[in-house]
Amino acid sequence: MQGLMQHGALTVDKIIDHAAQWHGAREVVTRSVEGPIVRTTYGAIRGRAKRVSNALLALGIKPGDRVGTLAWNTGRHMEAWYGIMGIGAVCHTLNPRLFPEQIAWIANHAGDRAIFTDLTFLPIIAGILQHLPSVEHVVLFTDRDHMPADFRPAGEAPSFKALLCFEDLVEQHHADCAWGGFDEGTAAGLCYTSGTTGDPKGVLYSHRSNVLHTLITLQPDVMGLSQKDVILPVVPMFHANAWGVAFSAPGTGAKMVMPGAKMDGASIFELLDSEGVTFSAAVPTVWQMLLQHLKDTGAKLPVLKKVVIGGAACPEHIIRAFHDDYDVEVVHAWGMTETSPVGTLSVMTDALEKLPFDQQMPYRLKQGRPPLGVELKLTDDAGQRLPHDGKSFGNLKIRGPIIAAEYFRGAGGKILDEEGFFDTGDVATIDDHGFMQITDRAKDVVKSGGEWISTIDIENIALGHPKAAMTAVIGVAHPKWDERPILLVKLKDGETATKEEFLEFLQGKIAKWWIPDDVVFVDEIPLGATGKIDKKLIRQRMKDYVLPGLAVATVAEGDAEAAADPEPEPPAPTLAAADGAQAARIYAPEPEEPLSEPPPLPEPRVVEALAHAEAEAEPQSEPVPEVAPIVATAAAVAADKADADPEAEPLFETRGQEEHFPLGPLDSAPAIAPVPEEAFHSKPVFVSEEAPLAMPVVPQRKGKKAKAKADEASSGGFTSGLLDLAVLIALAPALLVAAGALGVKFGVFPLALGYDQMTLDWAPKAAMLGVATGVLGLIAALFGGFSRFWKKALLALAITIATLGAMVGANAMGGRAPPIHDVATDWKTPLMPSDAALAARGGEAQTVEADPSLPVGSLAFAGRRVADVNAETCPAARPLILARSPTDAYEAAKAAVQAAGLAIVTDDPMDGRLEATGQSFWYGLKDDLVVRVRPDAAGARVDMRSVGREAGGDMGRNCRRVGDLLAVVRG
Repeated sequence: MQGLMQHGALTVDKIIDHAAQWHGAREVVTRSVEGPIVRTTYGAIRGRAKRVSNALLALGIKPGDRVGTLAWNTGRHMEAWYGIMGIGAVCHTLNPRLFPEQIAWIANHAGDRAIFTDLTFLPIIAGILQHLPSVEHVVLFTDRDHMPADFRPAGEAPSFKALLCFEDLVEQHHADCAWGGFDEGTAAGLCYTSGTTGDPKGVLYSHRSNVLHTLITLQPDVMGLSQKDVILPVVPMFHANAWGVAFSAPGTGAKMVMPGAKMDGASIFELLDSEGVTFSAAVPTVWQMLLQHLKDTGAKLPVLKKVVIGGAACPEHIIRAFHDDYDVEVVHAWGMTETSPVGTLSVMTDALEKLPFDQQMPYRLKQGRPPLGVELKLTDDAGQRLPHDGKSFGNLKIRGPIIAAEYFRGAGGKILDEEGFFDTGDVATIDDHGFMQITDRAKDVVKSGGEWISTIDIENIALGHPKAAMTAVIGVAHPKWDERPILLVKLKDGETATKEEFLEFLQGKIAKWWIPDDVVFVDEIPLGATGKIDKKLIRQRMKDYVLPGLAVATVAEGDAEAAADPEPEPPAPTLAAADGAQAARIYAPEPEEPLSEPPPLPEPRVVEALAHAEAEAEPQSEPVPEVAPIVATAAAVAADKADADPEAEPLFETRGQEEHFPLGPLDSAPAIAPVPEEAFHSKPVFVSEEAPLAMPVVPQRKGKKAKAKADEASSGGFTSGLLDLAVLIALAPALLVAAGALGVKFGVFPLALGYDQMTLDWAPKAAMLGVATGVLGLIAALFGGFSRFWKKALLALAITIATLGAMVGANAMGGRAPPIHDVATDWKTPLMPSDAALAARGGEAQTVEADPSLPVGSLAFAGRRVADVNAETCPAARPLILARSPTDAYEAAKAAVQAAGLAIVTDDPMDGRLEATGQSFWYGLKDDLVVRVRPDAAGARVDMRSVGREAGGDMGRNCRRVGDLLAVVRG
């Protein structure tokens, strides 16, 4: 039996309608991008939003079309926001903090037809517009007086029609526009994840999910907003709908204060103070800047009552500062783009509220409890539920009507488990009060000795050190414990500190075995586009880092081996710095063939820090086997030169007693070991060409002619040697390609080495080096006797030009071929590999998606659907209609596949399905083929899909395969 209640579609236009009708005079205040404070009302915003709707309809925007916004939080942005959604189009918020290439990829993947933007971001649009084939109009959030005099895309943008003025559009269209009238499940908004683990993925919000999220956030135990509040959403609208505040504030009729482009501490305080803000929401870094401003100026916050902090774990000192110094309640929250975004909030229960504040702190630091409509569970790696005891670490999963069911265009495949829960990728605990605590991202947690160490906990505690500005913890490899944590610290300006200070600060606050094995001081800790620490980038930059004790142990092992086997001469040892810094290598001079008694070398001095380094050789948390005895001479340093040269530049900038490693934009190059000074101070020994090898000869005085002849011979020897080197380098690319191909072919090299590195990376670099040395050799030949050396010089250049020409030709072919490895004849009903075929591909192969798009880095193709690129660049990939029976067509397709040398994986004539695997001759690059034969009115229809296992372009290989096979089947 059905209920007898009225039904109304939950669409977001009803939110702004409610605000305009019942709170029409309530202010919306904006610090405009142009500068002045602008005041409007909900009533005016609704009227102007309807004008925007009419303007969009006039531009040809239809329901379901995506319209992008690249803008700050302003009243104009809200007008476009509701104007887009009101007509059933999709408001796609673009994140300006991403790289322009990523913005272009996302806009292409979304298929945006128009983009609204601020003056701030117009240069970004101009730079990427040539790569946005679907964008026809750009609307600038400004008035006629601030429109640029001349706007031109950086390159040809064939679809682009015009740059339009927002105020002109509003003035030129009327406010009579019908909103709504569509199903509440209609898409309303589109927001992409930050893409820290791969290409960004689109989360497509519905009108229903947005309205339900609004009702949830208005609950007293969530954000608890009311009409009496003055709300400052510092969190941008391009971050999951400003955490829903752009809906909940008008939904309750609260005054809104929009910060525009200025989010520094002074600017935020100015709005808090002048507008009487009672509620705000932002990430921890924003509140850190505000608290610093308040401390510097002595200002107070007499009106502010509550702040919501999310986006990253909130440090305890921020919660205490707001509570103790300004009487402001901090609500720690957690959510994701996929959760609309509110998932949990740390609002105290009645029982916890009665506890002293210090006893509440452990719960306030947690991410909190889920609101009505949101379900959480913890599972182990086998999918079994874990208890809510506050101790069991598990994979956090979430379910509810405001949670994503899949990503836009099917990216990432299936994302829900059998019970309909979404795996957040976080590792968490849930206690007996229902408070969830994120202990780490699954990919960031440190796994030490089979136990998990929470990097977030260590970071938050270390951030409480008075000298710390930012902290980050990552895991590094350890031979016994698998991983051990290290702490990266960015100090406050003007501060110096030592590793011991921070390790002592952590003592007693975390488990002993959680104590980091090292502290590294850095200039910057990189942040992602959403303001979170970019640990993926940190791990990449620290990939060559070795724990100090392990570096010493490695040296000891190497020296022990050298002592046991003195022949041949061992390489010079490496000594790790005692404080954990990467060590410089200290080389003794290479012994020469003794021509006479060699001159004595200075007596080496042992590094005094060696004993300390040996003491640091074990993790502080658990005992490890003793480090082997270190040969003292392995740490020998030529001290005389160091003492004599006080002006020599240090290898590293120092801060306090610790070596200081900046995390720059590029990976640090491997350190080159210095050549010891002794090698340059030994007396020269001259050897006569006619004398026996072991007989030293005293240098003889010679006349000018003899000297000139000797100089010419010396010059000729140098030129000849240089040209020999040029010829060898010219041959290097071909040798690298041949070695890579043969190595992979015969199983000597893995594909990653032979193909990705030797062929695609090293060979082109060697070719460029060959050009440089070839030109240098030609110049040397011109000045060193061209008649003697021209043949060798031209040979080096000829080989280089031929090699480089072949590579340029290959690149040209690759440039004409789109960077895809997936070709199909039917994208409406895509052919997906069977479970057997997917198993054969292996876990390392690229994911096969039903409707894939090209990733960031694909230049003009970035973000475009592979189906569209196929249609343009592979005309042979079309369904084949045959005037034969399906059975005959299937046998013809099977015969063609076998004749092409492909290995059949699935052979199912009853279902008309055939699967096979192809492999390239040299490198063994594998592609998977799916063939489908179905009845057709004319007889039979044959479709094929060929998908490479490696990422990137396939140089047209799969397109040719599909075309050739179809041609053979056609007969």
